[in-house]
Amino acid sequence: MARILLAEDDDSMRDFLAKALERAGHEVDSVADGEEGLTALGEAPGGYDLLLTDIVMPGVDGIELARRAAEIDPRLKIMFITGFAAVALNAGANAPAQAKVLSKPFHLRDLVNEVARVMEAA
Repeated sequence: MARILLAEDDDSMRDFLAKALERAGHEVDSVADGEEGLTALGEAPGGYDLLLTDIVMPGVDGIELARRAAEIDPRLKIMFITGFAAVALNAGANAPAQAKVLSKPFHLRDLVNEVARVMEAA
């Protein structure tokens, strides 16, 4: 399965998503914001397969995190999660080309299935 870096500023949502992905067999490292995400990307031995990030976060937002993550590791798959439809519509303008956007609310099964699709496309 995939090694995933999850960046989500909402503590309960982050825990909920991480547990669902771990139950699906993925290895998940969770961070609370984009700055922590950048640190994790730089310190992860062997890197990550997938960055799963909220778009709207304080400080370094998810789009900037994804852009910088793609510079660090061009093979990294990227998925955005957001509760803001307008942000989702505009994310493509600044986000790495390969990024996928999953809009909240979504069922955990949809998240797990979408992660599987993104990883199969690798």
